[in-house]
Amino acid sequence: MVLAAAGPAAGVTASGLHGVVRRGPTSPVCFVGRPCSAPVKTTLVFTRLARRVLVRSNADGTYLALLAPGIYSVTTSPKIGFGVLKPARVEVRAGHLDRIDFSADTGIR
Repeated sequence: MVLAAAGPAAGVTASGLHGVVRRGPTSPVCFVGRPCSAPVKTTLVFTRLARRVLVRSNADGTYLALLAPGIYSVTTSPKIGFGVLKPARVEVRAGHLDRIDFSADTGIR
């Protein structure tokens, strides 16, 4: 897991986000008991005040981003799926490590 530190000083409680990046649907028909989405290894791009922080997700889709508090727009590089990554904007709270899962629409219907 890649850690992107863009803020917290030593001795200060870390702030940032963690979670899973998924893409889906993975097939035109979803079946009960079979996942209709899949984790994705990608680079999340967090942008705030014209500053970008890149965070790589693992093969299982998990990521950890240590970020300065504030509101960020989020995309992937390269772009995955169609449309916008959801959520496209996130808030990082000071002293909190919140869970946010991201999803990308594959357009498969």
